[in-house]
Amino acid sequence: MSTSETPYDVIIIGAGAAGLMSGISAGQRGKRVLILDHAKQAGKKILISGGGRCNFTNMFASPDHFLSQNPHFCKSALSRYTQWDFLSMVDKHQIPWHEKTLGQLFCDDSAKDIVNMLMQECKDVGTKVQLRTDVLSVRYQGQYHVDTSQGTYVTDNLVVACGGLSMPKLGASPLGYELAKQFGHSIVPVRAGLVPFTLHDHDKAAFADLTGIATDVIAAANQTQFKEAMLFTHRGLSGPAMLQISSYWQAGDAIAIDLLPGDSVGERLRDLRREQPKLSLPNALSRYLPKRLVQALMARQQWPQSNLADLSNQAIDSIDRDIHTWVMKPNGTEGYRTAEVTLGGVNVNEVSSKTMESLKQPGLYFIGEVLDVTGWLGGYNFQWAWSSGWVAGQSV
Repeated sequence: MSTSETPYDVIIIGAGAAGLMSGISAGQRGKRVLILDHAKQAGKKILISGGGRCNFTNMFASPDHFLSQNPHFCKSALSRYTQWDFLSMVDKHQIPWHEKTLGQLFCDDSAKDIVNMLMQECKDVGTKVQLRTDVLSVRYQGQYHVDTSQGTYVTDNLVVACGGLSMPKLGASPLGYELAKQFGHSIVPVRAGLVPFTLHDHDKAAFADLTGIATDVIAAANQTQFKEAMLFTHRGLSGPAMLQISSYWQAGDAIAIDLLPGDSVGERLRDLRREQPKLSLPNALSRYLPKRLVQALMARQQWPQSNLADLSNQAIDSIDRDIHTWVMKPNGTEGYRTAEVTLGGVNVNEVSSKTMESLKQPGLYFIGEVLDVTGWLGGYNFQWAWSSGWVAGQSV
């Protein structure tokens, strides 16, 4: 075990999006920077994001797309390093990209382009990225002594960028929270966010045949709603609408789902009853919703299998309510295994929003997902990583 003879100006724990950006930002200021990570590959979460094409930011990134116990905390960083700043780096490296729905920006080719860009930027400013290095402990003795599987390294400034608990197969660990607690910080309770829902057994059985079916919906819970696609899976409900609402959902809550947003089932059925009275209800509804979904709803909601002519206005109103406010009470979520982010984290009221430095411990910084700042689905969490990482790099 060796001790680093020359202390570093900055040591960053975590070679993910936030850590790499922080290393670039500090390196640009001439700081001697070491980034440590236990993985054998930098940016592992970047590589699998966006189906391998990395949804690296969002054109509409702004503070109101983030959850935190202090919603004002993210404002400074997001305004100082914006989506346009990151996009200019992408363009500098001539990485082709495209915009998808709702302002989401993706690589045309591969998420590897983003990781290669960040690694090249680190190299250009002299920031060292050291992989396969486990952080064993951190001691503060006027400076930070970082004990690792490769020896001990010394620094004046320590940046914690080791993320949350989501996707443990990529190496997620509670190290960031443990370090925060070691230096007197409190942790806002953590849970899985942007995660699919699981269903109770009776609902799972009712929708067993729907795996792979997607439909546009509005999903609502706790005064928040999202209009995006919902996907039936063999475990429950997924798709962007469900992932988004999962961050606002609490255990035991029901979700109200409008299965046909922007339309009126009641009006449609009344019109059809006039024009085609002998049309059956299932065939009528299958004009607007996937046929297998209609069949499952017919059974679950116990709608009559009759012709439209035999449906009263009251029955039509009831069907209309069922479709526009379909109430589903999940059993839970799939948890950290498939969650894209971790909600909660290091209490931001104990961290400077201008510098990301601890208000309790000099020279200690927290950036990215380890903080109690969580973005919506769609590139927002990467933008928080870029913004918070850049700000810390300008401050260390």
